[in-house]
Amino acid sequence: MPQEVRQTAALLERRWQISILYAANLGALRFNEYAEAIGDISARMLKERLGELEEAGLVERVIVHSSPPHYEYRLTERGHQLAPLLDAMRQAGAIWGR
Repeated sequence: MPQEVRQTAALLERRWQISILYAANLGALRFNEYAEAIGDISARMLKERLGELEEAGLVERVIVHSSPPHYEYRLTERGHQLAPLLDAMRQAGAIWGR
């Protein structure tokens, strides 16, 4: 298997990573938006996985100076590059689910 495929798979192999990236690709920004979009993920696990994605350079945590201030988790350019892969997975699931 090519090294590039192994590297990408290693980033996405942990549980919830693909779900979080998919939610981000659909426009989730705030922690609660991710939790709602994903469903049955615990707050602790969501925080842990968002941190891992941040370390991998796929999402960035940005403070929004509003009242009250809050954080948003946005896809980086590197994270946006996964959009075609996520869409292909959605399309395959739609076909296989028939």
